[in-house]
Amino acid sequence: MNWRGIWAIYKFEMHRFKRTLWTGLAVPVITTSLYFIVFGAAIGSRMTEIDGIAYGAFIVPGLMMLSLFTESIFNASFGIHMPRFTGTIYEILSAPLSAIETVIGYVGAAATKAMSVALVILVTAHLFVDLRIEHPLLMLVYLLLVAITFCLFGFIVGIWAKGFEQLQVIPLLVITPLTFLGGAFYSIDMLAEPWRSITLFNPVVYLINGFRWTFFGTADVAFGVSLAATFAFMLTCLAVIAWIFRTGYRLKQ
Repeated sequence: MNWRGIWAIYKFEMHRFKRTLWTGLAVPVITTSLYFIVFGAAIGSRMTEIDGIAYGAFIVPGLMMLSLFTESIFNASFGIHMPRFTGTIYEILSAPLSAIETVIGYVGAAATKAMSVALVILVTAHLFVDLRIEHPLLMLVYLLLVAITFCLFGFIVGIWAKGFEQLQVIPLLVITPLTFLGGAFYSIDMLAEPWRSITLFNPVVYLINGFRWTFFGTADVAFGVSLAATFAFMLTCLAVIAWIFRTGYRLKQ
């Protein structure tokens, strides 16, 4: 394993993050505060509890997942798309780095950035609500697992996209709507049939509920099912990336 090469990619990507550190961290703080003002004050005053959990605390896992999805996809896709755009991707392909080492470098840096933003949101949430985490260690492990999974997905998006406009298509038009419809701010048990059954076809439901279980020990979907769905998504992304490097899809064009 070429750890020096992996570290070089990781360090380069993290340096780009440091240049916009305050902006990158200030935006989620402001956004989280606005969500609590709008959802917590407007909706929380009418819907005080869900499954015995204060509404303000209930939406914290959903807020963290919403930002984690977006940040993971954006950072990973932008990180690999820039070398393709500037033509420096050939330097990476000709370097003594295997496909797995290249992916570890880019995905590792993107996951670090996404995790940092998610944890900043968690700290900000503590300023608004009294939040107690039932399984803190499992919460961090699951957060890292989801971050890596969506960074792998973002890596695929970055290779697939032909321009910077297409980089925004998946996060804005697919992931964000699925997150809002996936129980980020409500329990899917509140939905009437057939909408509840239809919602179960949304893969984001399992990710959000798995993460929510680590907070409160209860969720709309069993934690084992959520964990299995997360691993299935991760393995699918790994299989696609393996195919991309094997065929050179949009890497050598």
